Amino acid sequence: MKPSSSLRTRIFSVTAVLAVLSIATAVYLVGARVTRDAEEALQREIVATGTLVTQLQTGRAETLTLMARLIADAPRLKAAVDTNDPPTVQAQAKDYQEQLRSNLLLITGASGDVLATVGASPQEGQVLANQPAVRAAAMGRESLSLLPQPDGILQLVTVPIALGLDNPDVLGTLSVGFLLDNEFAAQLRETTGSDIAFGVDGRILAATLPASERAGLAPLLTAGPGSHDVTLDTGEYVALPLPLTDLQGDREAERLLGVEPRHGPTALILRSRTDHLRSLGAIRRQLAITAVLAVLLATLLSFAVSRTITRPLAAITDTMREVAATGDLTRKIALREAGRWDDEDARLLAMTFNSLTDSVTRFQREMSQRERLSSLGRLSTVIAHEIRNPLMIIKAALHTLRQPSVRAAAVMEAAADIDEEVVRLNRIVNEVLDFARPIEFEFGTTNLNDLCRESAVAAQATTGAPVALNLAPSVPALVTDAERLRIALVNLVVNAGHAVEARMAAAVRENGRKQAERDFPPVVLSTLVDGNHVAIVVVDEGIGIEASDIPRVFDPYFTTKRGGTGLGLPIAKNIIDGLGGTIMVTSTPGQGTEIRIDLPLVQTSTCS
Repeated sequence: MKPSSSLRTRIFSVTAVLAVLSIATAVYLVGARVTRDAEEALQREIVATGTLVTQLQTGRAETLTLMARLIADAPRLKAAVDTNDPPTVQAQAKDYQEQLRSNLLLITGASGDVLATVGASPQEGQVLANQPAVRAAAMGRESLSLLPQPDGILQLVTVPIALGLDNPDVLGTLSVGFLLDNEFAAQLRETTGSDIAFGVDGRILAATLPASERAGLAPLLTAGPGSHDVTLDTGEYVALPLPLTDLQGDREAERLLGVEPRHGPTALILRSRTDHLRSLGAIRRQLAITAVLAVLLATLLSFAVSRTITRPLAAITDTMREVAATGDLTRKIALREAGRWDDEDARLLAMTFNSLTDSVTRFQREMSQRERLSSLGRLSTVIAHEIRNPLMIIKAALHTLRQPSVRAAAVMEAAADIDEEVVRLNRIVNEVLDFARPIEFEFGTTNLNDLCRESAVAAQATTGAPVALNLAPSVPALVTDAERLRIALVNLVVNAGHAVEARMAAAVRENGRKQAERDFPPVVLSTLVDGNHVAIVVVDEGIGIEASDIPRVFDPYFTTKRGGTGLGLPIAKNIIDGLGGTIMVTSTPGQGTEIRIDLPLVQTSTCS
């Protein structure tokens, strides 16, 4: 036998393959998503770090400019610079440098001579005094400079020292500088969590990474915008070149002095990809271990499920093959064989199969007889229910004919009623026989109000509950099947009367008949026009219908009345549906019921 022909093998193979594919797909999707999310997070982190570094550097430059302005505007400093005496200015400069804790403070006179320098040698001060930014400040313009130094980049703010506002007299310049060095880079790393490097002209001047890595970082200073991947001895990094400032002040100063503009220093923001890859590797290993364990567990479960399903089915299918081959419905599964399975489900299946084979023959014998009796019973109840109303009218007509002094006109009217009801009885029988088939309608123009009056009279011949009419004079004539609509209305009004009588009977037992008759209003049959429809509403204050029974009231043979057939409302619904209308029931137990019929309006004339 081929392995694929075994149900056990197929169930095991399919469930195992589905489990493996599901687990592999889930692991792949999770791994891909984790990798993608990690890469996106890395990019977001480095962009956020660059933004933060830019904000810090810009904020620091603005702070330096503000402090330089305040010092340059101090009267004591202006008086010292105005003396043009270096020892006098030097004493002032040292005090201000200690207050600012800056790396450099440089003061020049109106002619460009160095009057004081703190934090640099006189030679270095003279070189700084010849910078374009300092010379531009001597011309009355503030500037920001980023100057390369052996151990970092000097952020230098230069402001003029002037007297007057409208036409200021420039006495000299004040330059305050702070170094962007290894110490500042380390502070940024503690704040941002990223490695930082500062460089200019293809050289890294300060960085948080070891000095041996600076040569590998240098090419990134001239790289284009956006992030770049770089591999160093310490691992893989994502690097973002970031200009430290737009150097607008320097460029303006260089333009004023006719100096060729230069490219500004650059900060490198570095985020370690190696750390991210290390965490991703741990996640992938955990996913792989989980996948292997899940596959092993799924395989074991698949095998167990296949055995559990196929073992009890084997004996059942063998016996069913014998039954199919021989046609012997008395053949059974031997219960003694079930003991080999030691399986409760197998024993239950065997017992169920044996019970089924015992019942099949009996059901086959009884089925035909039951169906015939059921059909006959349903047909009998339908006929009994539907002919009761015409018989009552015939009985009333015969009662009239039995009167000793009956007039000829009354005899003719009674005979006409009898003839009409006999025709109606024949039609009812045909309708009951054709209940399950589509109804054939005979349409004609009908006065709806007159039809309601006739239906109320016919209904009162069956039930003692009074019927009140509330007919709208503006209701137009309808093109409909009057006889079938009359049958539906009589059924509805009779049902409403029975509901009122049932509630009245209970009230009679409690309060007496006279009080009960005063307390219970009649069944109300009303008509009204609602847009392009005409509505017929039957309202009673009877016993009502339970909420759980309302969805079933139109089901054939469903009834809550003793002796009822359950065909009144289904027949009415079939008629209303066939006439293109709708019927709706709303009811409250103990308060009453409202049945509303909406029929399409075809106006030809007005009913009186």
